[in-house]
Amino acid sequence: MKYQAPNQSLKKYKTIQRKFERLDLDTQFLILYASKQVQRFAANPKEIVLGKDVRLGFPEFIGLEDILIPILKGEQELFELKSLMRTSGRESHLYFDIYILRNGCESYHENRLTILFEDTTETTIAKQQQKNIKILYDIIFTYKSYIEKALAAMAEALLVTTKSGKIKKVNRAALELFGYQEEELINQPISLLFDDNTLLQKAIQQRYLFKKYFQNIEIICRTKEKEKLLIGFSCSVIPSKTDGCTDIIYIGRDITAQKSRQQGISTQYTITRILLESKSIKQAIPKILQAICECLGWDLGELWTANEYITLSSQQDCAHSVLRCVEIWSSRTVAIREFKAVTWQTTYTPSTGFPGRIWSNQSPLWIENFSQPENFDRECDRNASLREIPQSGDVRSQAAVESELRSAFGFPILDNGEMLGVMTFFSQNIQSQNAELLQMMVSVGHQISQFIKSKLSEEVLVEREERYRDLLENADELIQCVTPYGQFEYVNRAWLKTLGYLEMEVNQLYLFDIIHPDFREQYRHILYQVMSGIKLNQVTIAFVSKHGQKIFVEGNINCKFVKGKPVLTRGIFRNVTQRVAVEEAQRHEQEQTERLLLNILPEAIFTRLKEEPGTIAEHFTDVSVLFADIVGFTEIASQISAIQLVKILNQIFSMFDRLTEQYSLEKIKTIGDAYMVVGGLPVRHPNHAQAIACMALDMQTAINEFNSENKQNFSIRVGIHSGPVVAGVIGIKKVSYDLWGDTVNIAHRMESQGLAGKIQVTEAMYQKLLHEFVFQKRGEIEIKGKGKMTTYLMIGRK
Repeated sequence: MKYQAPNQSLKKYKTIQRKFERLDLDTQFLILYASKQVQRFAANPKEIVLGKDVRLGFPEFIGLEDILIPILKGEQELFELKSLMRTSGRESHLYFDIYILRNGCESYHENRLTILFEDTTETTIAKQQQKNIKILYDIIFTYKSYIEKALAAMAEALLVTTKSGKIKKVNRAALELFGYQEEELINQPISLLFDDNTLLQKAIQQRYLFKKYFQNIEIICRTKEKEKLLIGFSCSVIPSKTDGCTDIIYIGRDITAQKSRQQGISTQYTITRILLESKSIKQAIPKILQAICECLGWDLGELWTANEYITLSSQQDCAHSVLRCVEIWSSRTVAIREFKAVTWQTTYTPSTGFPGRIWSNQSPLWIENFSQPENFDRECDRNASLREIPQSGDVRSQAAVESELRSAFGFPILDNGEMLGVMTFFSQNIQSQNAELLQMMVSVGHQISQFIKSKLSEEVLVEREERYRDLLENADELIQCVTPYGQFEYVNRAWLKTLGYLEMEVNQLYLFDIIHPDFREQYRHILYQVMSGIKLNQVTIAFVSKHGQKIFVEGNINCKFVKGKPVLTRGIFRNVTQRVAVEEAQRHEQEQTERLLLNILPEAIFTRLKEEPGTIAEHFTDVSVLFADIVGFTEIASQISAIQLVKILNQIFSMFDRLTEQYSLEKIKTIGDAYMVVGGLPVRHPNHAQAIACMALDMQTAINEFNSENKQNFSIRVGIHSGPVVAGVIGIKKVSYDLWGDTVNIAHRMESQGLAGKIQVTEAMYQKLLHEFVFQKRGEIEIKGKGKMTTYLMIGRK
């Protein structure tokens, strides 16, 4: 039976200018009619055949029977399926709508279903794109708002400038850090904040310098009040794609306090070293003033005492002392000749003037800014403001202002309530008060006082009787007296303080309770010697404190004899823990340096350089030089990442390095994917040619094993020549051991003009090895700079 497509029920769709594809179904949902293009809407196009169930081609209709039957019966006029999608290929999508309606068939008096398919791909994609654009716009707007809030809330200071250095944007942290309002910085040059703009301008002109110089760079900046800050900046250049302009972003944080702490630690270390190395007070004080100024960035330092120089008399009648400046150190960058001249002639009594207040209060003081003479030497109580109003007409105050000195601080040299002196320091920059620094200077003052008292005691002890000398010279040292059975007869206060014991606890101790386990055997040997009558000077051992701290001491041990029998051993030690730590750090650094040099120089050459630094050049009459190159590695390198490239080279060259050690050869260098090794130097040996030949063959085996393990297809080209060379170390930076001479050049030509996977040798090398190895004559080849040369290919061992 032939089916004629009915048209009566579709009049309203014909009036609409839309394009449809169509299917007609009978009451069993079998296909009666299919338009030409309807198959492209089907999930299974091959099933769209007349007489087949429509649900085979369109799974969407499965389960819709309860809807389709009412339409067939005329109980429902229309049913729609919207926004369906088919995918063809990876990225091609077809969007369509389905309309299902009843269509009466006049010929057979039966109801039929008509299904219309409408392609909505273009309109659907357009709507999706509009939706995506709106979503993207919302994301960008939200992200911009988020960035603005993040920049405003970030703790680091943010500055954005043009290429010429004009400020475009600042965040709240930057305003708080530099003390400006936003309108005071916008459109202003960044040099308003930076002390030195030279390096910045150079980097702007040569953008690549930002990566080299402007990552975590420390820049001295000025606040609105001209206070100096040290800011750690990271900078980036950001070109704009919209207007062609270039912005520079600075992100910085205030590291002034951090730098100050580092400077403080460095200052304490430097002062400790000075005190350890100085033999007298007059030798130490100028170095200490200089060290404090240079480490902390101040311009001038002074020492005030109650005498011509510090002596024991400076401790007598301090309330009526007259303070004089006995030492000045100043930087060459400041012109303060007049201020120094006035200072030499100025004296103060306690409680008057800046040094006098420190002396009287026995505590440090700080003046942030005395730009006017009235703000320098006011007599004030201990807790008053440091911005003081002094006696009028103070010549030294006026000289300080004329010398453009702005800030000052000072601290006492004090020990157990005894004033030995006052140190004062001045700066031409405004320096904010630093309580941590002042506290550190109190410790430094105490350290200096300990040194001064020690030196003063030594000077006095020289003039006294010999029987008191040991006791007074070592008053601040660790003194112990021990019986031959190891019981303590006496220890001094410094011993107790250093080791942390109470006097009553010492009675329960034995000698080896305080000797560090690592030094017990050594100390036992020392005791045997001194109890045998041998005198020992400057022994160094380690004690263990009550709390387990390892304390290094250095000193003398002697033994008291009665009727020829030892009755007491006496030890006088000084604490050298800090010095030992410094020496250990230096030793460790030296060992690291030597290890690094041993990695780049032969051991024999390193030993020579260590003993006699200088240029090394040596002539060797007969050596064997090998060059190896990975064939085609340049092309391979262009196809893999830098990390993969280095990883492959490292694996291959590490195999070669192990072969070099196995055959006692010397690796000279690697150049890209080329490897150079020599036999017969720096230590001469007769079988260098055989060793080089064996290594060349093993290198081929190693490459084959590498290829098998890593699924690669590398091959090497090897060239070998034997003859005289000059070898040595030249230069002062990045030194290396290298070879020069015609032998090196010919060996390189053997490799570069060789064959992939082959070992090419010269006639000279062939003559040395022909009885032990198998060769194949290649014949004469043209060698650059040498003309025609007869060469051989080494095949293997005999």
